[in-house]
Amino acid sequence: MTLQTIPARRGKATRVAAGQTVRVVNTHGQQVVDTWAFSAADLAEFMSMEHSRAHMLRLIPRVGDTLRSNRRRPMLTVTEDTSGGIHDTLIAACDCHRYAFLGVEGYHDNCQDNLVAGMAEIGLVPPEVPSPLNLFMNIPVHPDGTVSFEAPVSTPGSSIALRAEMDLVVAFSACPQDVLPINGVDRTPTEAHFRIE
Repeated sequence: MTLQTIPARRGKATRVAAGQTVRVVNTHGQQVVDTWAFSAADLAEFMSMEHSRAHMLRLIPRVGDTLRSNRRRPMLTVTEDTSGGIHDTLIAACDCHRYAFLGVEGYHDNCQDNLVAGMAEIGLVPPEVPSPLNLFMNIPVHPDGTVSFEAPVSTPGSSIALRAEMDLVVAFSACPQDVLPINGVDRTPTEAHFRIE
């Protein structure tokens, strides 16, 4: 399949069959891509960061690690990662409340709404907004236990490949965060891409 675009500040969703791989490309090297997976058979089963961390016994997935559902079943396995391996499993998807907290007045594009819009494009409604796998997002955990929001360390065109362990609906948001520097020091969200292999 050819590369499909996740437009800057927007969401996209796709169906991925068991055994297929979805490759997410950080096209310009500085874009965080919030990523969700739902069981195609039952959207109430979804990729869960807290359940995944308990099985991986680490905060950041590596090649060979499997991300689990809220029913502890395998959903996506990391098979390749050329991005530098810095991703986040701690931070919730941004939403209108987050931007209000950051001082934004009025509506701001956000990953929660992007999930809903991306799924709507293929005729689905997510039952809730789980905490996403934040691909390419750099959230260092410091020795004192605090975290910080830093620019991605990946390079243009780098990617991560995730093999589906069941039939899935996978959704993405090219995060619209432009208040904090998580999409590069210039804080400018860009498009990203994905391909089903």
